[in-house]
Amino acid sequence: MSDYRKNWWRAAGIRAVKTMAQTAVAMLPAAATIAAVDWVTVAGTAALAGVVSVLTSLAGLPEVNE
Repeated sequence: MSDYRKNWWRAAGIRAVKTMAQTAVAMLPAAATIAAVDWVTVAGTAALAGVVSVLTSLAGLPEVNE
């Protein structure tokens, strides 16, 4: 694998993980208590946000030099 691809996957992965964490945190206040959180929905929505982040990264990542 070329250095460019390694750097791209690393940068895209970091962005995806950050997006997933932000999405999960944003969904927590929707429940009155921590026991009332629908963790399956939180995890599913966060995973979907991660996939969307990687797909969005296909348009280009400014932190990866070509």
